[in-house]
Amino acid sequence: MIELSSKTMSGPVIRLHPADNVVIARVDIPIGTPLTSEDVRSRSQVPAGYKIAARRIVQGEAIRKYNVVIGFAATDIAAGTLVHDHNVEFREFDRDYAFGADYKPVEMLPPALRATFRGIARSNGEVGTRNYIGVLSTVNCSATVVHKIAEWFTPERLADYPNVDGVAAFSHSIGCGMEMSGEPMALLRRTMAGYARHPNLAAALIVGLGCERNQLQELLDEEGLAPNARLHTFTMQQSGGTRKTIEAGIEAVKALLPEANRVQRTTVDASHLKVGLQCGGSDGFSSITANPSLGAAMDRLVRHGGTAILSETPEIYGVEHTLTRRAVTRLVGEKLIERIRWWKDEYSGNRDVQINGKVSPGNQMGGLANIFEKSIGSSMKGGTGPLMEVYRYAEPVRASGLVFMDTPGFDPVSATGQIAGGANLIAFTTGRGSMFGAKPVPSLKLATNTPMYQRLSEDMDLNCGGILDGVASIESTGEEIFEALLRVASGERTKSELLGLGDHEFVPWQIGIMS
Repeated sequence: MIELSSKTMSGPVIRLHPADNVVIARVDIPIGTPLTSEDVRSRSQVPAGYKIAARRIVQGEAIRKYNVVIGFAATDIAAGTLVHDHNVEFREFDRDYAFGADYKPVEMLPPALRATFRGIARSNGEVGTRNYIGVLSTVNCSATVVHKIAEWFTPERLADYPNVDGVAAFSHSIGCGMEMSGEPMALLRRTMAGYARHPNLAAALIVGLGCERNQLQELLDEEGLAPNARLHTFTMQQSGGTRKTIEAGIEAVKALLPEANRVQRTTVDASHLKVGLQCGGSDGFSSITANPSLGAAMDRLVRHGGTAILSETPEIYGVEHTLTRRAVTRLVGEKLIERIRWWKDEYSGNRDVQINGKVSPGNQMGGLANIFEKSIGSSMKGGTGPLMEVYRYAEPVRASGLVFMDTPGFDPVSATGQIAGGANLIAFTTGRGSMFGAKPVPSLKLATNTPMYQRLSEDMDLNCGGILDGVASIESTGEEIFEALLRVASGERTKSELLGLGDHEFVPWQIGIMS
């Protein structure tokens, strides 16, 4: 864990490692500003969060941040000059995966000393943090129906069921016009099944059209699901069409509400928490404040027996060797590299996507030059513990500790996979200000800097900018995040929940061809 003292944060720039040849502007820096800690003077106007050459960097030399290579000088760069994508070249470099070389087992806390929260214990031993009824569509053709069913259950109509958090629709735009077998269909079905059996759902309805490629019965058979007291199914072509299916679905949910409302929260230990880790709208401070602080919280959670789910495969690219070195076995480390090679060799090709170098315009405006630099911060969200397992998208997460799930970097798609895998909380860091929610799981939004937090306080749950301001540390902020996660898991509403976000963030990963 990299600890930045308040003294470190008192000057205009931040040095992250003694071997770095760049420093980070803590505040906006005008031309000619003396940077006394580096014995240089700014030759550029540098926005907060951007990089400044701490010494002369010759063309072709590796640029280092946190002593990690983030690119190469595209030209000679004079000391005090702004360093960004205009003078940083993105190219591959050798990385030593050293599988398991730095593995250290976690010093677990005994059960008696573990933190607790007020969760919803299900009959299968899983624990929920919310209590929804879900309505899922097998195909885009039944999307309107599932939304109409859910929309009928307004807060006024649910007033007699205070222990039910709502009725949520989970629709998508695929399910037909796609391959009938293979990974694209298997991925969709395991995503749907992960939601249908999620501990945050008291019950679920699945609605199909009837002639789609994602046949309802095949979905059930492939995923080991069967209609029962908490899982109901409807096929529009057999139920009489749109109106009659909506009416039947509403009646089915009405019948489920009394039992769903009988749940009671009980005290359970933190080992039941599975936290999906997300970052979006990242900036130059993400790797200095919110991401390492979330990592500190996850180190704490793992010691309490919980699970941290790191994802977004393109956003660990360039620093994947820091994870393989901590893998519990060589096999686990090789699983991660296999996923990255699939992305590079089979999925993305030479397309203009993150894993091939370029980050989003918002990331660039936030001070990030390329994906290598973004990956430094992104990987920090998982903490410093050993990598215990690697999962494909939406696979059930069974291992405890730090695990990795292969997902795209697009937040709704990535979070959908994590939730399908069993995440019952989402922790989301942002520097630019991403607006996000993900029913049926609460999302805790963590701001990287104070100005953005103050500007978007209605959307942000916690400010990690105190680290930059010199009034907090990574460890103290990590403890604050951990305690906030326990409160949210116990029922405290997040800002995104209060705003009603999460009705449209069920976005299964679309791979394969459309026909």
